[in-house]
Amino acid sequence: MIDATAVQAVNTMTARWARAAVADEGTVFAATGVWPLLALLALLAGGAGGPARQELEDALGVGADRATALGGELLGALDGMDGVDAATGLWTRQDLPIRSEWEAALPPGVRGALTGDSEHDRKELDAWASRCTRGAIAEMPVPLSPATQLVLAGALTVRTAWPQPFRPGWLMPKSGPWRDRSLAGLTRSVDDLDGVLRVVPDTPAGPLTLSGVAGGNGLDVHLVLGAEDAPGGEVLEAGIGAVAGRYAGWPGSALPPGAAGPGVQVMEVESWDPTPRVTLTTPAFTVKARHDLLRRAELFGLRTAQDTARGHFPGISPAALALSSGEQSMTASFSAEGFWAAAVTAFSMAPGSAPPRRKVKLISVRYDRPFGFLAVHRATGLVLTAGWITEPEAGADTMW
Repeated sequence: MIDATAVQAVNTMTARWARAAVADEGTVFAATGVWPLLALLALLAGGAGGPARQELEDALGVGADRATALGGELLGALDGMDGVDAATGLWTRQDLPIRSEWEAALPPGVRGALTGDSEHDRKELDAWASRCTRGAIAEMPVPLSPATQLVLAGALTVRTAWPQPFRPGWLMPKSGPWRDRSLAGLTRSVDDLDGVLRVVPDTPAGPLTLSGVAGGNGLDVHLVLGAEDAPGGEVLEAGIGAVAGRYAGWPGSALPPGAAGPGVQVMEVESWDPTPRVTLTTPAFTVKARHDLLRRAELFGLRTAQDTARGHFPGISPAALALSSGEQSMTASFSAEGFWAAAVTAFSMAPGSAPPRRKVKLISVRYDRPFGFLAVHRATGLVLTAGWITEPEAGADTMW
């Protein structure tokens, strides 16, 4: 089981990243791919000295003394989750002196060597990224040069299948930014009103609609829709708090008739079947993104660590080291059958029955304008990946 402190720290970083990263274009990211690299391996927190250490502790939300242990537990827990695979790789120049106590804290089998031949090293690192993500990420997101002294990378894949698949169809929104576009629609109708739908009327981002789609292996994907004029970053950030139960909300069975929330319409109709139902409609999507983590250095506590005028990691090596790059490449897909995501994060360092008819509640939930998603480990509440969809998959030109 993951320590609750680590879950809270990673989810807090995810929320802060959501506010910073989501804009007019779709994106996807995984703080679970960054936090262990900052925390467990002690590359940046436990081994950092001077002002860089305090910046990193603030970003991690955990003191450096606990970072290594929590990071190790988190990596082990991720790799032990059904549907989740996590891997860590570390490559250093053969002539870089490494402190034995720091090396002893690393997980077994993660060490590799950099030869200084950029072409050769690039092939090795790219092969690792592709192998650990089953080909989804073909390149290690880090620049290499003869001056590169150290590369630290993490790979993460998340996958789940829906026990009840969606029905593929045709979706053409009547309003909003996707108006009159033919989209690859997915529809599913269920009688579990409360398990699939929750409306949260009051969050810092305004009202939210959340639809939880349960996977068969303990992973859930929550779709998050806000008001039409709500900024996407704020919607996704508030959605993380809503999924964690931070804001009061209404389950589907308690919603009144009419427009009950963003994208939600509740109707009471006469029917032979007395079973209330909720119909969820969303477009299929695949989203890709590459993030330069140093562009948001304050978010990750990496501002001072880039200063090449001095070394910042005496706990790693007596040689002066400064952070030269930090990037994440990621992709995620939501389909009729399930959800799949992959991420690679890397840092580099350089020197410096015919009953009577009756009224029945029928609820329609439509995600037919930009929305967010959160892939969450059900038992712990850990947000594994998060994203914002602005370009769903295209559908057929006509319904026929």
